Amino acid sequence: MTSPVALDPELETDAEPVKGEQKLEGRSPGQLMWQRFKRDRTGVICAVVVILYFVISLLAPLLVKLSGTDPYTLYGQDPTYADKPILDQFGLPLGYFGGVSGDHWFGVEPQYGRDLFAMLVYGMRTSLFMALGVTVLLMVTGVIIGLIGGYFGGRTDYWIGRVTDFFLSFPQQLFFIAFMPVVTAFFVDPREATPTYFRALAMLVVLWLLGWMGMARLVRSTVLSLREREFVEAAKVSGASPWRIVRKEILPNVVTPILVQFTFQLPSTILTIAFLSFAGVGFVEPTPDWGRLFAAAAKYTEQDPAFLFFPGAALVIFVLAFNLLGDSVRDAFDPKSGR
Repeated sequence: MTSPVALDPELETDAEPVKGEQKLEGRSPGQLMWQRFKRDRTGVICAVVVILYFVISLLAPLLVKLSGTDPYTLYGQDPTYADKPILDQFGLPLGYFGGVSGDHWFGVEPQYGRDLFAMLVYGMRTSLFMALGVTVLLMVTGVIIGLIGGYFGGRTDYWIGRVTDFFLSFPQQLFFIAFMPVVTAFFVDPREATPTYFRALAMLVVLWLLGWMGMARLVRSTVLSLREREFVEAAKVSGASPWRIVRKEILPNVVTPILVQFTFQLPSTILTIAFLSFAGVGFVEPTPDWGRLFAAAAKYTEQDPAFLFFPGAALVIFVLAFNLLGDSVRDAFDPKSGR
């Protein structure tokens, strides 16, 4: 006997939608997040600013070539440029606002005459990509340790927690300054100049060892609340391995705090790297770096306060934009958080 449901055309499940009627489609959490983020003007503007900084850093060699300068030439002391004096007899920039001119867009450095625009874009390149590498390493380490401790619990979580507490007991700023000379002294003769690549590697190791704990604790606390949920229990009953449960069930649910933490960690890492260079244990002459520009500005502030303006404004804008971007990303993932 034929089913009456099959004879009724109005009850066909695959009926075509009425012409002009919009077909409803489900959206993934990622699509919903992206739609909410696009409606946040502040977040979009800050994202554009952050991307622009990274583009400028990538194109630093091209931009410097267009300006006709470089960050290493001492234009105030090189006899080749004697026909275009840029420093007075006291070593201060000629002209207005630190020597801003068509040849030197952001002015020049007192005493030496190095081009500030070239030093700044190359300094941004050094700081941003160094901070990006450190932040990615911190995030990966913290996520792995937090997932292991939070999911397996018991003795595993106990010993991971004690190791985390041990590293948290170090006063970071002081140990950043103290550990950098120790790390470099193990591999480089103190009588020889430390190569720039090795300084970068030493900073990476020190910042990594003393910086992963916050991410690990955040992930651990999130995993502890997730591992007792119904979908995790269902995966266990179905015979899924711990690796599959962590990868398929738990990890996708901790993406939100990871991304939000990343947006706050990166500018914090940039400030830390700048602090190390400012304190004299990070990048040194002649490597361009944001922190070294601030250290130089501290010497010139009384004679040429304009030297601090462009590096300071660039750093403040970037950190502010990235922090506001972090707020926007958090609100996009969790709309209730902004209420």
